[in-house]
Amino acid sequence: MAVDTLTFAVITLVYLIAVITLGYIGYRQTKGSDDFLVAGRRINPVVLALSYGATFISTSAIVGFGGISAQLGMGLVWLTVLCIGVGVLIAFVVFGKKTRSLGQKTGAVTYPDLLGKCYGSPFIRKISALIIIVSMPIYTAAILIGGARFIETTLSIPYDTALLAFAAVVAIYVVAGGLIAVMYTDALQGAIMFIGMTILLILTYVYLGGVMEANSALDAMAPMVPDTLAAIGMTGWASMPEFLSPIWLTMITTMVLGVGIGVLAQPQLAVRFMTVKDNRSIHRAVMVGGPFVLMMTGVAFTVGPLTNVWFMRNGGQLAVDAAGGNVDSIIPLFINSAMPDMFIVIFMLALLAAAMSTLSSLFHTMGTTIGYDLNPLSNGEKISMRPIQIGTLVMIVVSTIVAYALPANIIARATVIFMGLCAAAFIPAFAHALYSEKPSVFAAKLSIVAGAGSWFLWTAFVHVKESSVLGLSNALFGVQSVLPMPWGVVNPIVIALPVSAAALLAALFIEKNKTNKGSLNSPEKTAAEINKNGS
Repeated sequence: MAVDTLTFAVITLVYLIAVITLGYIGYRQTKGSDDFLVAGRRINPVVLALSYGATFISTSAIVGFGGISAQLGMGLVWLTVLCIGVGVLIAFVVFGKKTRSLGQKTGAVTYPDLLGKCYGSPFIRKISALIIIVSMPIYTAAILIGGARFIETTLSIPYDTALLAFAAVVAIYVVAGGLIAVMYTDALQGAIMFIGMTILLILTYVYLGGVMEANSALDAMAPMVPDTLAAIGMTGWASMPEFLSPIWLTMITTMVLGVGIGVLAQPQLAVRFMTVKDNRSIHRAVMVGGPFVLMMTGVAFTVGPLTNVWFMRNGGQLAVDAAGGNVDSIIPLFINSAMPDMFIVIFMLALLAAAMSTLSSLFHTMGTTIGYDLNPLSNGEKISMRPIQIGTLVMIVVSTIVAYALPANIIARATVIFMGLCAAAFIPAFAHALYSEKPSVFAAKLSIVAGAGSWFLWTAFVHVKESSVLGLSNALFGVQSVLPMPWGVVNPIVIALPVSAAALLAALFIEKNKTNKGSLNSPEKTAAEINKNGS
């Protein structure tokens, strides 16, 4: 269905003017490095909530995971449960308040900077920054791909043009306005996303005959599950896969746990908590963030499976077949095939808003990491914004190059890869830093190294989705996975996060024993014991 060019041009122009205006306001309010890095620590709680949600929910959730849910079914709704319970409630209340207070106390302005200052360890700061700078471009590239693919499908313009223009527009206001511009534009984009997803849910059910009829039709399609998927546990699009089957393990360990838990250690999200002035602002933000995340993820994971009903009625095909086997194309194809012209434009703006909000945050995080945390001249002190702006431009170019190198069907997988690595490497050490009066540097170092190392080993040698692409397992051992099924579909986070936590606890236990032995052997203790025994 062709989009009316004039309508699209007018609405898009209004949107771009609004984004540029907010970016300019952020630029005018950015007077120094604190403004550029942590928005001056004075952001409104509603802006915090919308910025956090819009950064968290990207084209990865809407296009990538929406497409995965079209292929595997509504079981992904469990991810919505974790996104709200963990990604909002625990993230804001348990992690967010302490992150804000320690950020103010230490003067930290980035995630690696916060960890480094809490532990008093330049090593922890540097290794955290290295993990971010190595892994985040993969996730960033996936977001770029999601936005560019939708522009390509909707406007019938070359993919290369869409990708480059998309990256350039976001780069302008991120480099110029810093985090203030990013969060202001995030808030606008979050509002557009909420409106677009609400309309999408309503129209989908209207076109399919209502909630009951649509859901019943989806349930009745269970016999149409492809034999290849049925053989590994899929029972239908309206039901969970067989317990502990390969598809169940993939859905739960990779999609639900990988993202639902991984959100706790996202550098681009954690820094949001350091942008508000008090804990009351964080409490208020929860009231906005919860419903926002519910709507964004819940709609994507509901509409995704329902696209099978529409494509079967209108083309006699399942959604993944109609999209030529590329799950990343299912949602864009459904929107362009089923929805009215006006909504195609609105949803395109919502999708662009989702991609731009996440992209801007990732660009900003990578820029501050390379221009501040990894800058040998910074030495943990405030520096000019120039190196950070240059670092941001460098990482934008790197991410764009990576986007060209990534294969199809990568959006959801790249998200899980990045979030899983961050969870394994950071969560135990992050929690220890926040809630221990004297956090152990040794325990944190061991935890980060053990978590990241075990994640990489499982990714390279066991988890088939990645090990088959990397080729290390096949080159060294002649197999794609060194362990038999079902281990090959168990996500690395299930192994690496417990290893990271165990390493932290083991190190704390060792240090405690050393301390106790040292105190027992000290002269003061010995004298005290002698006096006690003598008396």
